[in-house]
Amino acid sequence: MKENISNPKDVKKPENIFISESVEQTQEFAKEYAKTLKNGDVVLLEGDMGAGKTAFAKGVALGLGIEEEVTSPTYAYMNDYDGRLFHYDCYRIESVEQAESLGLADYFDMGGICLIEWSQNIAPLLPRVVKRVSIKKINDRKREIEF
Repeated sequence: MKENISNPKDVKKPENIFISESVEQTQEFAKEYAKTLKNGDVVLLEGDMGAGKTAFAKGVALGLGIEEEVTSPTYAYMNDYDGRLFHYDCYRIESVEQAESLGLADYFDMGGICLIEWSQNIAPLLPRVVKRVSIKKINDRKREIEF
């Protein structure tokens, strides 16, 4: 279930829609999307479990020239790819205090691009200006990506 961020922030609302027919197409789209990002950007990745958020993150990493394999940070909370990409999975974060104690907000000012899954769990810590990508599962392979 998608929840709205309760903090008043300048969230750049998705304005465009791309229909992906496969995981590969999602990654290729994300690779191109990465070219629109600049250092310090924070992108909220929204979507149900299995929607393709990690596949999207893999494509962004490719677009940034990161060769390291991108994996879901579910149990690590955040994976750091050479300081250029910080991929968060906040699904298991139970409180803002837990996120603070893990230092998750510290990475927003380190100059890399932050991709955050399940961002509603750390909403009070998010920077004032963020971007949003929403991925909706249409069927087993097809996805609607709002950006």
